[in-house]
Amino acid sequence: MRLCSVLILLAGLWLPPATAAIDVYEFDSPRQEETFRELTRELRCPKCQNQDIADSNAELAKDLREKTYTMLREGSSKKEIIDFMVARYGNFILYKPPVMASTLILWLGPVLVMLLGLVIVLVRTRKKSRNSPDGADSALSEQEQRRLAELLNKDKES
Repeated sequence: MRLCSVLILLAGLWLPPATAAIDVYEFDSPRQEETFRELTRELRCPKCQNQDIADSNAELAKDLREKTYTMLREGSSKKEIIDFMVARYGNFILYKPPVMASTLILWLGPVLVMLLGLVIVLVRTRKKSRNSPDGADSALSEQEQRRLAELLNKDKES
């Protein structure tokens, strides 16, 4: 029992510790640090797609954070950095793409789908209400009326 405990302890010492890389950046001013944080929250990781580059652990996100940091240290403005990223990765890299012809469907798509659904529901309900007051077809053909009369007469005779 004691030997087993010693072996487990030695195995634990032999394994490398699990570590996570933590990016540490030095800034010239608190304003520059704030701009960095804003940019890394506004830019989407092209690999992860649902994470900003601040939260993503992907290598590409790390490279984008480094590039953002380098550009800030070199004196680039927030707009210049965003323009650089958009030129390289397209509007997809932005969580809030600008309203323009190519992104219009992103902005109007949900509204159009909801309006289409509403129109379909209205057309169907009006169509049903025109056919009959309770929504069901109550008119029987002559053949159906004769058959119904026959069935009712059979029940009376029995």
